Formats: sequence, C-alpha cells, structure tokens
Amino acid sequence: MFKGRHFDRSVILLCVRWYLAYNLSLRNLEEMMAERGISVDHATVHRWVVRYSPELLERFNRRKRAVTKRWHVDETYIKVRGRWTYLYRAIDSNGDTVEFWFSERRNLAAAKRFLRKALNRHARPERIVIDGSQTNREAILACDMTSRLQDRSRRKLKPIQIRQSAYLNNRIEQDHRAVKRRIRPMLGFKSMASARTILGGIEMVHMMRKGQAKYAPNPLPSLAEQFDLLAA
Repeated sequence: MFKGRHFDRSVILLCVRWYLAYNLSLRNLEEMMAERGISVDHATVHRWVVRYSPELLERFNRRKRAVTKRWHVDETYIKVRGRWTYLYRAIDSNGDTVEFWFSERRNLAAAKRFLRKALNRHARPERIVIDGSQTNREAILACDMTSRLQDRSRRKLKPIQIRQSAYLNNRIEQDHRAVKRRIRPMLGFKSMASARTILGGIEMVHMMRKGQAKYAPNPLPSLAEQFDLLAA
C-alpha cells in the first residue's frame, strides 16, 4: 500500500488520520509535522488524503458489520467551489451508518442512485423513514419495485414501508452534524473529485467511532489502531 513512498508509513497514516478525524487544516498539519522534525508540504498531505482514503474505506467496508432493517434517509448540503452540492446519507435504527452518496444535484436520479447503492450493498430494509421529501419517496418506491422484480429467491417480498416524519427523522439530522463539524473548517472544497474522496474518508472515521467494523482479536480498537489494522 505504501510501496515506493518517500515518507514512512506511520507518518502518512498519522497525517491522513488527523486530517480526516480532527478540525485541522493542511497547513496545521504541515506545522505540526515540522515541530516533530518532519518536513512535509501541505500539498503532499492533501495528496496522501486523496490517495489513501478510498483504499482505506474499501478495506473498512469489508469488515463492516450488518445494519438493521430500519433506516433513516436524508440529504445535507456541502459547498464545492462556492456552490451547494448534496450528501445523501442513511443510518439504521441503532444510529449506524448504512450508506452515503455525494451528488452534484438533488433530484430523483440522484436519490435513486443512492438508494440502489444502499440496497445492493445491504439487505433490504423493512422500513425507511424520510422527511416530507416527495422526491425521496418516489425514489424508494421505484427502487423497491425494481428490487422485488429482480429478486430470484421465490419469496414474496413485502414492500418497503415508508414513514414520512420530520420529527422521527431528527435522528439522522443529528448524525449529519458529526460530518458537517469536520467539513466546516475546510471552508468548502475545490473540486467534486476531491470532495467525494475526502467525504468518504470522513464518513469512514465517523463509522470507526461508532464501532461499525469487526476486528480480531481486539473488539474495541482505538482510531489509531483501526487505521493500522486497515493499512496492514
């Protein structure tokens, strides 16, 4: 994973973890490394984050434990190049992250793409709670119908229950805050590609803190230990 890199694996992992997990800028990390006698440019740290976040997330997803069959779905705003874009997110009844999808637009196509990703990666939910969004409701109905038509188990699948309630969906609104809290000091992303990559890393750290992955023999590793285990 780190073959041919000028810097030691531990330095790269430390910078990537600190940037994704804490309210630090790239220049903050450059200064902090300099205090430790390590000369690394902030642009290099950014390249590390963009390079390694997707691979770490992929390895994390292989260890991710199953979610429950009751989901909460919503989207939140993210600024890229001064424009608002959208992060679709779903959590289960335990508050664990089900799935996320970053989109330039907020429409039926984006909502369906997000839900297809969630349904393909996880078992079908029994119920999905959303706010008053008619677009999300239409996306669930369409994806549910497609999922049932493509099912070959010969079982009669029940339609996914849709519960529309802004009050009940406060749970995911609260969960958005952990992600938005880390994004705020970044003052907006410069490109869709870097935003998608870095948001994936931030979501991964959020899931790590929730304890959503299985590790043997240590059932409750620290954030640093999880990064080391994923990079091993």
